[in-house]
Amino acid sequence: MSPLLNRPLIRAGLVLGAGLGGFADGIVLHQILGWHHLVCVSALCQSATVEQLKLQNTQDGFFHLGLWLVTLTGLVMLFRAARPAEAGWRGRILTGAMLAGAGLFNIVEGLVNHQLLGIHHVLPGDPHQLAFDLVYLVLGMVVALAGFSLIRTPRGA
Repeated sequence: MSPLLNRPLIRAGLVLGAGLGGFADGIVLHQILGWHHLVCVSALCQSATVEQLKLQNTQDGFFHLGLWLVTLTGLVMLFRAARPAEAGWRGRILTGAMLAGAGLFNIVEGLVNHQLLGIHHVLPGDPHQLAFDLVYLVLGMVVALAGFSLIRTPRGA
């Protein structure tokens, strides 16, 4: 295991970041913008019937339930990392780990769901669908790298 991952605060931040990054995806892309659902029933990811929409909303609900459990796990890990004997409690490190977790969520979700399984895309049916998917992946990489950079930055730098 990497020396960074041996630190409870960093592990907690990664898990919290993954949960919160997933919530950002689900809330913004699924609910607010309505670009896609967890599983699309058509190439455009638009429901043809009320029953299809209900099914997609249920699937999105299970997605959010899973993210809630991931976030709850991260909070428990954070609480345990807060023990007085734990050195290295820094807001910069926690923020970095959470950013890294959110970025890693985007990378994994983008590679698995968008590219490998093809169960949905960032903006399905758009002529530039692949470009949106790639921007999502690149954004995930940038956020993850920024997070890991914050974790590795020496104190006071």
